[in-house]
Amino acid sequence: NRCYETVRSLRWPEGVKCPHCESKEVIKRGRDEYENARQRYECKECGKRFDDLTDTVFAGSHQALKTWIVFLYFMGLNLSTQQIARELNLNKDDAQHMAEVLRSGVVEKKPETQLSGEVECDEVYVVAGHKGQPEAVKKKGD
Repeated sequence: NRCYETVRSLRWPEGVKCPHCESKEVIKRGRDEYENARQRYECKECGKRFDDLTDTVFAGSHQALKTWIVFLYFMGLNLSTQQIARELNLNKDDAQHMAEVLRSGVVEKKPETQLSGEVECDEVYVVAGHKGQPEAVKKKGD
């Protein structure tokens, strides 16, 4: 299944690592009985078992990975959660939950912004209490 191949390549671009101890000493331990494309592993270092989705936003969901990937794609197209629910034939509460999980997962994994080179800022600021009231701001400065 290409969805699982994509998750593996994005998650472990340099080879599978144990999510518990980060060891690369990992062996394959069969496949998931419900989703055959989902690979299981065992860490030779710490002995713990895991699979392609362990410690991801997709883990523990009753929705198939393909549904999550298509859902994420539709979010990227700026479809509303309600539109996505209709397209994928999902319960609106399930769709709302999936949207929240995906949004929070993306925000949590977002890399910290690093500024470099020349950065410009203007010196304009508005006091929170005067937002939208330019006359009040003008009077303070006089």
